[in-house]
Amino acid sequence: MPIDKSKITKELLANLAKAETPEELIALAKAEGINITKAEAEAYMAELEDVELDDSTLEKIAGGDCYEVGFGCGTDCGGFKGC
Repeated sequence: MPIDKSKITKELLANLAKAETPEELIALAKAEGINITKAEAEAYMAELEDVELDDSTLEKIAGGDCYEVGFGCGTDCGGFKGC
C-alpha cells in the first residue's frame, strides 16, 4: 500500500530519522501508522548514508551566512561585519 505523502510532516521525518537500523525504522513508522517493508527501510537507510552536505550548506547551518536586510543567502555582503 503506497504511503499517503500528504501525511508526511517535518516532525514525522525527524522522528523517523532517529532510527539507526532498518528494524528501528520499521517500528517507528508502524507507531505512526505507516507500514513499510524491510527492503524499503533498508533502501531509506542506505540513501541517508549517502547524504553529504557541501561546505556552503554546512556554513549556513553553522550560522555563517549574512542576514543583513537586503542580502540573501549566498550573496556577497559587501563587507558587512556580520558576515
